[in-house]
Amino acid sequence: MPGPRFSQVWRDTARRLSDAGLSYGQGTEDADQEAAWMLVHSLGWPLLESFARLPALQRRVVPEAALRRLQALLEQRLGTRRPLAYLLGEAWLHGQRFLADERAIVPRSLIAELLDQGLEPWLRTEPARIADICTGGGSLAILAGQRWPGAGVTACDLSEPALELARANVELHGLGARVRLMRSDLFAAFEPGLRFDLVLCNPPYVNEASMRALPREFLHEPRLALAGGDDGMDLVRRLLRDARERLRPQGVMVVEIGHERAHFEAAFERLPVHWLPVSAGEDAVFLVEAAALEALA
Repeated sequence: MPGPRFSQVWRDTARRLSDAGLSYGQGTEDADQEAAWMLVHSLGWPLLESFARLPALQRRVVPEAALRRLQALLEQRLGTRRPLAYLLGEAWLHGQRFLADERAIVPRSLIAELLDQGLEPWLRTEPARIADICTGGGSLAILAGQRWPGAGVTACDLSEPALELARANVELHGLGARVRLMRSDLFAAFEPGLRFDLVLCNPPYVNEASMRALPREFLHEPRLALAGGDDGMDLVRRLLRDARERLRPQGVMVVEIGHERAHFEAAFERLPVHWLPVSAGEDAVFLVEAAALEALA
């Protein structure tokens, strides 16, 4: 007798995830997306191609071996509340695969959405030098290197374990010749006088009250990569101050701050920035031009 069809297994898996009250936002947005990812992985199908063909796959039969793999994965997810990306050892961002584990947060930066647009009209020319501050597992540095193949990318993080993961991802994408990784507290270890056309940063920006309320899934991620102090702006203050000496005259910096716009504007009342539209809205990522940083002097 044939096994259950894809549509039924997908529906049943999503229902179990939903009933368990899990949290998402670490590579998937809801129980339906997560169930589809789990099922496709258990079937051994290529993820992106399968997601593009989900309507056509509904009547496919799911073999018994795949059902067993799915059940084991589901029990892990429900029992540990670890993000699915950590259970699978991979995450997908902007159509690219990245290795993922507890050494760095799951790749999900909204800045990735902006790179494909080329950050027009803010970048007047192709950037020759790009910096990715707080690179974590290296996803933004890699995406920037792919977007601008003529640019050299310097990516840094304070966490050596995160940099180990970033090195593996840079090797995975064959960008070792153009993406330089270094341990640095923001720009502190950079060569004197080194300036950039474009600086990217997805810093720790979660305020302390929000940190105390984080779902269990997010507690598996490094606190160092999430916690931004009482108002979430501790590292952002230092970043903006130090960036004045690290941007070229026509350079720009793009920073993600999630849901912290109110705290940002309270901390930087005099700083003119441009809020960039992304899928999460128009108050999660800002761009600041080099000349505007003089307002912080």
